[in-house]
Amino acid sequence: RCKAFDASANGYVRSDGCATVALKRLSGAQADGDRILAVIRGSAVNQDGRSNGIMAPHGPSQEAVIREALARAGVSPDEIGYVECHGTGTSLGDPIEVQAIGKVLGDGRSPESPVLLGAVKTNIGHTEGAAGAAGLIKAVLALTHEEIPPSLHFVTPNPHIAWSELPVAVAATARSWPRGPRRRLAGVSSFGISGTNAHV
Repeated sequence: RCKAFDASANGYVRSDGCATVALKRLSGAQADGDRILAVIRGSAVNQDGRSNGIMAPHGPSQEAVIREALARAGVSPDEIGYVECHGTGTSLGDPIEVQAIGKVLGDGRSPESPVLLGAVKTNIGHTEGAAGAAGLIKAVLALTHEEIPPSLHFVTPNPHIAWSELPVAVAATARSWPRGPRRRLAGVSSFGISGTNAHV
């Protein structure tokens, strides 16, 4: 079991999978009358550079990739309602990722409206090369079904994460995410073992 964000997180769970996502320019999809499930507003990729080792992600690089994706999307940090995290369920990686998300998405956010976090790896494990696409598909399905599914195996919050200081909350139970006057926006993070960071 992958226990992302939990105190008992003890390493990632390998799995296997493949994913296909059909991408098309919005103007072309609209002109062709396609069924549009979601719009990718912006994306960014960077590199960890020098870090403390292969299992030690670089928080400032993760912050930078999220900031760049937001800037390219023309989206303010407080507009993001949900982040599909990389969420590997490691005692070191999870705190670094949550800290980076909290620092970037906390700008202008009310404490009563935390950004919700989830990790598809708690459902299907780490599909490695397909992990980013799996996270993207989960985020699109959450938008489509107007519900953020639960991130599993979250019982005791990881004590290395400053929960009381960060405007974040794990979606440990299904959360309604209905369409309304305010647009619904999600972020998706995927980080490679080589140090590549991606965020859409």
